[in-house]
Amino acid sequence: MKTLMTGAALAAALTLAACDAPAETTTPAATDDMAMAEETAGDTTPAGGTIVELAQSNADLSTLVSAVQAADLGTTLSGAGPFTVFAPTNAAFEAVPQAARDQLMSPAGKQDLTGILTYHVVAGETMSPALITAIEGAGDAGYTIKTVNGANLTATLEGGKVVLTDAAGNKATVTQTDVDASNGVVHVIDKVLMPE
Repeated sequence: MKTLMTGAALAAALTLAACDAPAETTTPAATDDMAMAEETAGDTTPAGGTIVELAQSNADLSTLVSAVQAADLGTTLSGAGPFTVFAPTNAAFEAVPQAARDQLMSPAGKQDLTGILTYHVVAGETMSPALITAIEGAGDAGYTIKTVNGANLTATLEGGKVVLTDAAGNKATVTQTDVDASNGVVHVIDKVLMPE
């Protein structure tokens, strides 16, 4: 399997190994992939705001914003980046048992919450056409994405949609792609992914 990308540190405490991001191509197959990505893109927010500002302006990402604030990641995710963020919706967070959510949002759960949130962040900017091309090139095993957390996600295509599988085998579907920010890109997902 291939590795999506790693690069600059998310925070001073996090060190990432550098490798190349997949290049976007304009081959006929890539053109078809881009058309598919545009069909699944949904509404996008114009560039200009940071990832955090874009999330704050989207009512369906308010739980994510609260979690980012509780984990003290707001300043980092407002930094230069670039970052690719797989952003769980409020409904995705509501699927996590209430007791677990309460624990994660408490001061005692801050380290675990930080680990979960950074599992949704990739160093560098990957737009959906490049991700789809990488998935198709990876074959049946799927495309390995190295997250800022240090753990991997596996990306596959299922029914024409990008699906991310976490370390425990749980799956999240990308429901909105390529929400462009001044410091990266956001892809909205329907589940919270959990590192090992």
